[in-house]
Amino acid sequence: MANDICRVLLIEDKLESIELLQDLFSKSQHSSLAKGLTFPVTCAKTLKESLTFLEAHQFDVILLDLDLPDSRGLHTLIKLREEVSNTPIIVKMDGQGEGAVVKSFQLGADGYLQIKNLDSNLLIYEIRLGIERQKYRVKINQQEQKINQAQEFADLDALIKSSGQTSVTARLFGSYPLQESLPDVFDELVETYGKLLELSLEQRIYKVDHNISEQLRSLGDKMGFLKASPRDTIEIHTKVLKEKSKDASVAKAQAYVVEGRLMILELMGYLASFYRKYYIGLSNINLSSRKDYP
Repeated sequence: MANDICRVLLIEDKLESIELLQDLFSKSQHSSLAKGLTFPVTCAKTLKESLTFLEAHQFDVILLDLDLPDSRGLHTLIKLREEVSNTPIIVKMDGQGEGAVVKSFQLGADGYLQIKNLDSNLLIYEIRLGIERQKYRVKINQQEQKINQAQEFADLDALIKSSGQTSVTARLFGSYPLQESLPDVFDELVETYGKLLELSLEQRIYKVDHNISEQLRSLGDKMGFLKASPRDTIEIHTKVLKEKSKDASVAKAQAYVVEGRLMILELMGYLASFYRKYYIGLSNINLSSRKDYP
């Protein structure tokens, strides 16, 4: 929010309420609570129209009527909160009971208004309070995400330490962890996995198709030829997450963690598939040899 501007998105289809709120905002300059702020208002009469505005513009606060032509009740709040995670939403409550107010807070509202007896002072007070609630909620979420990320890394490090030399590849090939035996190759795998993580996140957010599964399958086959183990996979995954999270925002770092959980499971599946095919091929060779030598 700029020092002297609080941009408001009013999502309301009732002309009487729109005119009332616009009038109260126009009088807000006389309120001591405004402290020099002006409140330019953009009005959307449907949920669909409001989402179009939100795609094109930044707003400091949203005033939401729950009953719109294309959406009704708390479902309206749920849909809007899915689209905007960090913008304070203040819902208009006309005649709803205390239970509805509590439920709206549980679903992501940062405040509520009752049009009856509303004046400029109360309107500005609720907006400032809603903005502070939202800042506090974001701060708490960021702290929780930092704790979760630290725990994620601790769990991965513990898994690496507890695994020791992995049983399957160690017994079959006498291999050592790639990070020790082939550090240059390990770094190349880290770089490849890191690029795939970025593409996977982009694919999920922007709904584009980067064919991540096929690229992971190819990476799994390459690791199989290198006699890689599940431990190698975890070490690659952990190094990438730590590097990506180092300079990222809390939200971006958490997105890497969440997306990475899906990627590592898929990669491990392809690595296991490679070894299953290897065993089948090895078994067929042994069987053919036995037929030749009764």
